[in-house]
Amino acid sequence: MSKGKKKALKSTLQSQQSRLNKKKQAEDAAKVAEQLRKKPGKSKGKGKGKAPPPRVTVPFKPTDRILLVGEGNFSFAKALVFDPPASLQQLPAVNVTATAYDSEGECYVKYPEAREIVEALIEKGVEVLFDVDATKLEKLAVLKGRRWDRIVFNFPHAGKGIADQDRNALTNQLLLLGFLRSSAAFLALGPTPSVLGQKKKPKIDDDDDDEVPEATSDTDLPPENTTEGNRGTLLVTLRNVPPYTQWDLPRLAKNPPVQVSSGAQSNPIYTLLRSFVFHRDYWKGYEHRMTKGERAHGKGTTGVGGEDRTWEFCLADV
Repeated sequence: MSKGKKKALKSTLQSQQSRLNKKKQAEDAAKVAEQLRKKPGKSKGKGKGKAPPPRVTVPFKPTDRILLVGEGNFSFAKALVFDPPASLQQLPAVNVTATAYDSEGECYVKYPEAREIVEALIEKGVEVLFDVDATKLEKLAVLKGRRWDRIVFNFPHAGKGIADQDRNALTNQLLLLGFLRSSAAFLALGPTPSVLGQKKKPKIDDDDDDEVPEATSDTDLPPENTTEGNRGTLLVTLRNVPPYTQWDLPRLAKNPPVQVSSGAQSNPIYTLLRSFVFHRDYWKGYEHRMTKGERAHGKGTTGVGGEDRTWEFCLADV
């Protein structure tokens, strides 16, 4: 990427960050005002038994071809193949390609448990690949000419350790933009998937065009887009709290910054199909790992108080 292109892209993303910061300030003020209006009252339904189990969205079908990127210790691949939800019991292991950014040696140093997991996955029939940069999938000969029904990136993070919040957000936005661009050529072709049972969250203000379709039929069933041969989708999971919300994933996908340098490849435009809560505990054996590996006695609080949320996109008709 040329210096001029980088400068223009950073300027666009920084302007976006300024808008997000102002929006967050307005939201915080509205929350405070709402709390002041509310009066404490008795809780309803207390003592009437246990709360119902959480509704869980399973965004895969047993016939899906699935590409997992940024796998870390490969525990999500293991959960998907060895102990899946009831609706995925017939998912063939050979339908899953699990990849890691690290080399095989680096992966085992960062995540010692990964070696045993990888050996089990390979024996089961899963394709396991190392040294896979999710922003440069087109560079890998082994992936050329192939397409997947689902491409999954759980908890993407550039792992740069940048303390400055705005610079950190910018770095991770560039990662997301690279992934969105690179993945487009590897998604299955077909009609736009239909996702039923959605409700739309109200807009925060007139300038916010990020209405988010939210899944309401969260059960252990195949996804709502049941027609075979549909367009492939991207599934990106992030914590739905700052600083991750400042990366502005939905807007980057739906309205990517315009490339200004001549000859630069434009980012594709995606349609947001839905978002839904990602329940880590539902994927048995899945263990989220940090990009830099496990830190001894780490007590990080980033993302505390929020939820994990998956955003599902498909390429837009343009």
